Amino acid sequence: MAGPDYPAIRPLRRSPRTAAVASAIGSLALVALTLVTVVFLLDARRLPIASAWLIAVLTVAPLPLLPARPLWAWRVMFVGQLLGTFNRQATETWPWSPSQVIVIIVVLFVVAARVDRAVLAWIGLFSLIPVWMYVAPADQVGISLLFVVLLIVGDLVRRNVHTRRALAEQAELSELEKARRAVLEERTRIAREMHDVVAHHMSMIAVQAETAPYRLDSVPGPVRDEFAAIADSARAALTDMRRLLGVLRSESEDLRTTPQPDLADLPDLVASARRAGMAVVSTTDVPTTPPAPVGLAAYRIVQEGLANAARHAAGAAVRVNLRAHGGQLAVRVSNTADGVAAGPDRAGGHGLTGMRERAVALGGTFTAGATDDGGYAVEATLPYADDEEK
Repeated sequence: MAGPDYPAIRPLRRSPRTAAVASAIGSLALVALTLVTVVFLLDARRLPIASAWLIAVLTVAPLPLLPARPLWAWRVMFVGQLLGTFNRQATETWPWSPSQVIVIIVVLFVVAARVDRAVLAWIGLFSLIPVWMYVAPADQVGISLLFVVLLIVGDLVRRNVHTRRALAEQAELSELEKARRAVLEERTRIAREMHDVVAHHMSMIAVQAETAPYRLDSVPGPVRDEFAAIADSARAALTDMRRLLGVLRSESEDLRTTPQPDLADLPDLVASARRAGMAVVSTTDVPTTPPAPVGLAAYRIVQEGLANAARHAAGAAVRVNLRAHGGQLAVRVSNTADGVAAGPDRAGGHGLTGMRERAVALGGTFTAGATDDGGYAVEATLPYADDEEK
């Protein structure tokens, strides 16, 4: 109880005029309570005027100390509690003046709502000493119980306030965690989008550069070397890009989304693959425009399927099939067995993993593997309903 006091109660935000009026009213109330106490002590207790004023000041002084210094408020109240029993009448239930009784009740309750239980136990013990010293034996138990109830109720209020604050802080932390998780998920999505877009174009560059000497007539040796260097640089850039995907999944500055492709962009994608020297045949049987997530997933799966074919089966015939049937959009990218790997396999598994994640996220399925004729195919089914099935 002799240690540092507890943090002050934060005052309510009020206008200067309101604060001035409240301060004036509070000051007048304290003065009035002091005068009432002095009159009681002079008339009922027959105390000297100096003693009456001293006890009256000690009676009222704890009230302005309560918000900022609750322990000091109790200390002053305890001194007044001891001195306020002078010249008491044996017939009085309370050995203190009525105003002092009110102050004692208020101080005990407020202090109990502000201090820890260990401190509160000592405060309760010391506050009961004047009761057992000066209160009539018949009233000691009742007044003691009143003090104990005040302390218990005040402690319950303190615990309730602390619990609410803790819940509010936890709720705020939960919202922050939810926002952080949403940002991380968005970064993961962007990382996957970057892989799908950049990997496709870099693979096309590598394939075009590596197959150019075979597609073009009379290519000089130095030019062949340049094409080979371009292919190597494209693959190195692709490898570095994959290494940097983890950076996008970590915490960094805010990221922005960009418009995403859909099935309407598939012809351009196929045309780009053909310009890279791939023999691609594409068929699409989708009567209606699918929802944006389905269209994006289908586009990315086809894009990665073409990139895989370019990496692992250069020169093979590639077939792209999209068909809406039975409430699902079936996507298939396959290549024949007569292709050769355009270079070392440095994909690291990102492509197939990304395609599988896209299909599963929409409630669909994904498979990838060798075909009966020795080729390779990736197949995905995505939830989709055309007009005839609605």
